[in-house]
Amino acid sequence: MRRIKSLSALATLSLAIMFSLVLTGPAHAAGPAYVALGDSYSAGNGAGNYDSSSADCHRSFNAYPYLWKNAHAPSSFADTSCSGAATTDVTGSQLGPLNSGTGLVSLTVGGNDAGFSDVMTTCVTGSDSDCVSRVDQAESYARNTLPARLDATYDAIRAKAPNARVVVLGYPHMYTLDVFCVGLSDTKHRKIDEAADVLDGVIAERSAAHGFVFGDVRTAFKGHELCSGDGWLHSLVASPSWESYHPTATGHANGYYPVLNANS
Repeated sequence: MRRIKSLSALATLSLAIMFSLVLTGPAHAAGPAYVALGDSYSAGNGAGNYDSSSADCHRSFNAYPYLWKNAHAPSSFADTSCSGAATTDVTGSQLGPLNSGTGLVSLTVGGNDAGFSDVMTTCVTGSDSDCVSRVDQAESYARNTLPARLDATYDAIRAKAPNARVVVLGYPHMYTLDVFCVGLSDTKHRKIDEAADVLDGVIAERSAAHGFVFGDVRTAFKGHELCSGDGWLHSLVASPSWESYHPTATGHANGYYPVLNANS
C-alpha cells in the first residue's frame, strides 16, 4: 500500500509539473547586453514621452532603443544617445557603458557632422539655389571628411566592445516625391533626399569596412515620408523646434525599430 501511495504521489507531482509548463511555457533567456549610442535620431527627438532625466539629450521612451529593450528584455541596457551629437561626442562621452560583455550596440550618427540641421534651416528659409549650394557643401563633407570621423568612431566602439554585434542605422529620405505638397519646392525636396542618399552611402561603406551591420531605413520609410500624409516624420515644428525633421513615435515604431530588430 505504501508503494502504491508513493507512486500515486509521484504521478500527481509529475502532472502538476506538466501543467505548470503548459501554462507558463519555457523560460526565455534574456537578450544580449545592449547599449544605444548616437544622435537625436537614436535619442528619439520628435517621438514624445521624453525621459526628464535626460535633459537636453531629449531621449524618448518611444524611440527605437527602448522599443527593442522592451521587446527583448536584454540582460542590461544603457542609452547614452543625445540630441545634437556628432561622432566626436560619441567617442568623447557616450562609450562608458561598453565592455567585453556588451552583445549589441546600435548607433545613428553622422548627420550632425555633415551639418544636417543647418541644411534644413537653409532650405526652409532660403531660395532653391541657396538650398542646392548648402546641400552640395554637406555632400562634399560627407564624401571627403566624414569617412575618417566614422572610422575613428567605429574603431573606438570595437575597442570597447570587442564581442558586440554593432548595427549602424542610417537616415530616411525626408520627402515622398512626385506628389503635390505644400511647403518647400520640388527642387528642394529632391536635393534633400539626395543628401540622405550620399550620407547613407558613406555610412554603409564605412560600417561594412569595420564588420558592422548597416540598417537602411530608407526602404522602411518609403512612401511614408513628408508629403505622404502618414505622420512618420515631423516637418517644421514651432515648439519645441528641435522636434523638426525627426521621426515621430510612429516613425520609430514602424520605421526604425523593425530595421534594428531584423538586423540585431
